[in-house]
Amino acid sequence: MAYRRTISPYSRGTPSSLPAQKSLASYKRKTIVFLVITSIYTAFLYRSGGAGSFLGSDPALDVQASQGMSAMVAAGRKLRLATWNIAAINNNPFEYWITIKDNPDYEELMVNVEGFLENPGDKDVPVSKVFTQEMFDDLDSKLTGVAGWKSVKPYWNKDFKNRKIVSEFMKDPLLGSKRLASMPDRITNTINVDNRDEPVCRPTVINMYDGDLSTMQKWWKAWSQFIFEQKLSIKTTDGVSEQIPYQMLQPIKKAKYPDITEQEEEDSLPLQTMCGAIFDAILVHMMNTVSKPAVWQPLKKTMVKSLNKMKVPHTLSILETTYIDSDIITLQEVSSSFIDQARSSKLGDAFHIVAPADLDAVRDQNSVIFLSKDSFPGGASSEVTSAVEAAFPPGEKVPVAKGDILAITTTNTDGVPFVVASFHGDTNGLATKPVLTAIVKAMEESTALSSHRLIFGLDANTYENAKPGKQQDVLDWGKHYVAEGLTSCWGDVPDPSNYTTYNARTYLQPQLNKACKKEEKREKGDVNPKDFIVFGQDDFKVVSTWKDNTGKKEYVEDMAFPTLDFPSDHGILATIIEPLEPASGS
Repeated sequence: MAYRRTISPYSRGTPSSLPAQKSLASYKRKTIVFLVITSIYTAFLYRSGGAGSFLGSDPALDVQASQGMSAMVAAGRKLRLATWNIAAINNNPFEYWITIKDNPDYEELMVNVEGFLENPGDKDVPVSKVFTQEMFDDLDSKLTGVAGWKSVKPYWNKDFKNRKIVSEFMKDPLLGSKRLASMPDRITNTINVDNRDEPVCRPTVINMYDGDLSTMQKWWKAWSQFIFEQKLSIKTTDGVSEQIPYQMLQPIKKAKYPDITEQEEEDSLPLQTMCGAIFDAILVHMMNTVSKPAVWQPLKKTMVKSLNKMKVPHTLSILETTYIDSDIITLQEVSSSFIDQARSSKLGDAFHIVAPADLDAVRDQNSVIFLSKDSFPGGASSEVTSAVEAAFPPGEKVPVAKGDILAITTTNTDGVPFVVASFHGDTNGLATKPVLTAIVKAMEESTALSSHRLIFGLDANTYENAKPGKQQDVLDWGKHYVAEGLTSCWGDVPDPSNYTTYNARTYLQPQLNKACKKEEKREKGDVNPKDFIVFGQDDFKVVSTWKDNTGKKEYVEDMAFPTLDFPSDHGILATIIEPLEPASGS
């Protein structure tokens, strides 16, 4: 019933009107107070999710959603959901510890590399014993003759040729902070070229290069030819241009890397080329010292095939054989090539495969959603990613990159409208809470969305033992989604030790400060509870949940992955949920 109050009439300007004026003034004050209280209460209802049908909702859609949920309940219909960060292809097959069954050569090799770099002993020889004077002379002549740069003989003679290969080069922190070896590696390690399915790789150990590195002479001939002679067709913003790898190198600026001296900045192009050559030479020398070329090179080719070249086919195969009966699959870190291949596979027959309208083809790490054609015959109704991003707090910088969020609307066969979202969190998980809050806010404040049910699959990048203020704690994340009226496939309180990642860097990668010894993989690796499927507390309840790092609906605890059979460093997370009968009036 509407609130009503009788107001006595009064005559303006007469003494007898004063009591009435006081009464009216008092009423106005009370009315203002009432409106303020009502506004505050309405805002509270919005935040608690209780005002969905009171403000900004579509009554017809409310009824449709409620009836649809009731129909699902009556039919005993459940939703099968899965989420998986399939992870971008890593060009270095040796970068992370992996599990290779029935092949002791891999573990022996990695332990020997670890020993070489941790306890080199008399193997810590001068650089000139590995990258020889003859090699340097050849390099310097090309730096000055082919590239037209300054000679680096002073650096070589006074410093680098006498450095010990491990203690004074590979493990020199100043060399790392100056980026003199890592910068040329980043730029020339793996180069995508126009009109080629596979990239071109620099002759080195730590990429997919498949040439013969059995001797230092063979390596140097291939390396020198690649850097100074090989012409590559490179796509640029201005079209396709022909470049030789040395022409792609960039000066190292002191403004960005303050440890570099002004003279080194001026000489940074030839200096980084020399350091890059020494770095690769040490890697080849080390591999041929701790193992035999006949052992490590075939092993590398096997790893490259499974982890790199066959990554997409393996990923598609797991989804096709094990998860094709899902109603919704949310994927993260998906390349545009993967999307195309998925659409032309069996998955394209079974699912509407939805990619962001603003797909990032450069970074090539996009969030994607698969909708079962049986359960969601109409596919995606609309993309609402922009509405989510618009709901970020004004002035707050949320660490989200292009392609990280995909949010769409869809309707199932029972008429239930859904918002389905997929999200890849930043490394530290600091965007995870703001993104969820923005999704909820966008839904609450839209007449078109307030009746929708939310399904949110994500790589939350949450941590068991988060660094306060620097990483997202998993228990704090659980409190956050519960405060938003949601729950997850792991319940209201996630188990911090229920891990969905287990990976650790080896010693065969440029950042040795991040390397983990064999016995430290568990302690120092990325072993964390990162993946979640989130939905409304009052909408669904969990029937069963499982995680998978084998592709067979099984999860092997304390096993580093990827493996040769499982191509990602994130496990698959899957759950079956059943609808709850909507409350009266909801």
